[in-house]
Amino acid sequence: MLVVEDEPLLLLIASGIVEDAGLHPLLAGNADEALRILEAREDVCVVFTDVRMPGSMDGVRLAAAVRERWPPIKLLVVSGHLVEGPELPDGSRFFRKPYPLDAMISTLRELAA
Repeated sequence: MLVVEDEPLLLLIASGIVEDAGLHPLLAGNADEALRILEAREDVCVVFTDVRMPGSMDGVRLAAAVRERWPPIKLLVVSGHLVEGPELPDGSRFFRKPYPLDAMISTLRELAA
Protein backbone atom coordinates (compact mmCIF):
# COMPACT_ATOMS: atom_id res chain seq x y z
CA MET A 1 0.00 0.00 0.00
CA LEU A 2 1.38 3.39 -1.01
CA VAL A 3 0.77 6.28 1.41
CA VAL A 4 1.22 9.79 -0.02
CA GLU A 5 1.30 12.70 2.44
CA ASP A 6 3.51 15.80 2.49
CA GLU A 7 3.23 16.50 6.24
CA PRO A 8 5.76 14.24 8.04
CA LEU A 9 3.66 13.81 11.20
CA LEU A 10 0.53 12.96 9.20
CA LEU A 11 2.57 10.56 7.05
CA LEU A 12 3.68 8.81 10.23
CA ILE A 13 0.08 8.63 11.51
CA ALA A 14 -1.21 7.30 8.17
CA SER A 15 1.61 4.75 8.08
CA GLY A 16 0.59 3.56 11.55
CA ILE A 17 -3.03 3.17 10.45
CA VAL A 18 -1.91 1.08 7.48
CA GLU A 19 0.19 -1.10 9.80
CA ASP A 20 -2.77 -1.41 12.22
CA ALA A 21 -4.75 -2.76 9.26
CA GLY A 22 -2.08 -5.46 8.91
CA LEU A 23 -0.60 -3.99 5.73
CA HIS A 24 2.87 -2.84 4.73
CA PRO A 25 3.10 0.90 3.94
CA LEU A 26 5.35 2.36 1.26
CA LEU A 27 5.79 6.09 1.91
CA ALA A 28 5.90 9.04 -0.46
CA GLY A 29 6.06 12.73 0.42
CA ASN A 30 4.42 14.00 -2.77
CA ALA A 31 2.78 12.90 -6.01
CA ASP A 32 6.01 12.88 -8.02
CA GLU A 33 7.65 10.51 -5.54
CA ALA A 34 4.50 8.36 -5.56
CA LEU A 35 4.57 8.05 -9.36
CA ARG A 36 8.24 7.03 -9.27
CA ILE A 37 7.40 4.30 -6.76
CA LEU A 38 4.44 3.10 -8.86
CA GLU A 39 6.61 3.00 -11.98
CA ALA A 40 9.25 0.91 -10.19
CA ARG A 41 6.97 -1.57 -8.39
CA GLU A 42 4.26 -3.95 -9.45
CA ASP A 43 3.00 -4.88 -5.98
CA VAL A 44 1.06 -1.72 -5.07
CA CYS A 45 -2.66 -2.49 -4.86
CA VAL A 46 -3.89 0.64 -3.02
CA VAL A 47 -2.86 4.31 -3.03
CA PHE A 48 -3.82 6.25 0.12
CA THR A 49 -3.31 9.95 -0.63
CA ASP A 50 -3.98 13.34 0.88
CA VAL A 51 -5.63 15.90 -1.38
CA ARG A 52 -3.59 19.01 -0.65
CA MET A 53 0.09 18.62 -1.44
CA PRO A 54 2.73 20.85 -2.96
CA GLY A 55 4.44 19.86 -6.16
CA SER A 56 3.38 19.09 -9.70
CA MET A 57 -0.04 17.70 -8.71
CA ASP A 58 -2.36 17.40 -5.76
CA GLY A 59 -3.94 14.18 -4.50
CA VAL A 60 -7.00 14.47 -6.74
CA ARG A 61 -4.83 14.75 -9.84
CA LEU A 62 -2.63 11.93 -8.53
CA ALA A 63 -5.72 9.74 -8.10
CA ALA A 64 -6.76 10.51 -11.68
CA ALA A 65 -3.26 9.69 -12.97
CA VAL A 66 -3.20 6.40 -11.05
CA ARG A 67 -6.66 5.46 -12.36
CA GLU A 68 -5.53 6.21 -15.93
CA ARG A 69 -2.14 4.44 -15.80
CA TRP A 70 -2.85 1.65 -13.30
CA PRO A 71 -6.63 1.01 -13.39
CA PRO A 72 -6.60 -1.98 -10.99
CA ILE A 73 -5.07 0.06 -8.15
CA LYS A 74 -7.67 1.09 -5.60
CA LEU A 75 -7.76 4.66 -4.30
CA LEU A 76 -8.32 6.08 -0.82
CA VAL A 77 -8.30 9.88 -0.75
CA VAL A 78 -8.28 11.91 2.46
CA SER A 79 -8.55 15.60 3.20
CA GLY A 80 -9.26 18.07 5.94
CA HIS A 81 -11.41 19.84 3.35
CA LEU A 82 -14.60 18.60 1.73
CA VAL A 83 -14.05 17.02 -1.68
CA GLU A 84 -17.11 16.16 -3.72
CA GLY A 85 -17.39 12.81 -5.48
CA PRO A 86 -17.28 14.14 -9.07
CA GLU A 87 -13.73 15.42 -8.53
CA LEU A 88 -12.48 11.92 -7.70
CA PRO A 89 -12.10 8.98 -10.09
CA ASP A 90 -14.89 6.41 -10.03
CA GLY A 91 -14.49 3.84 -7.30
CA SER A 92 -12.38 6.09 -5.06
CA ARG A 93 -13.06 6.11 -1.35
CA PHE A 94 -12.93 9.39 0.57
CA PHE A 95 -12.42 10.18 4.26
CA ARG A 96 -12.22 13.53 5.99
CA LYS A 97 -9.51 14.27 8.52
CA PRO A 98 -9.39 13.57 11.39
CA TYR A 99 -9.56 9.95 10.36
CA PRO A 100 -12.32 7.75 11.83
CA LEU A 101 -9.84 5.06 12.89
CA ASP A 102 -12.03 1.93 12.86
CA ALA A 103 -13.64 2.85 9.53
CA MET A 104 -10.23 3.60 7.99
CA ILE A 105 -8.77 0.28 9.11
CA SER A 106 -11.71 -1.73 7.81
CA THR A 107 -11.71 0.19 4.50
CA LEU A 108 -7.96 -0.36 4.04
CA ARG A 109 -8.39 -4.09 4.67
CA GLU A 110 -11.30 -4.23 2.23
CA LEU A 111 -9.40 -2.35 -0.50
CA ALA A 112 -6.29 -4.50 -0.08
CA ALA A 113 -8.20 -7.80 -0.19
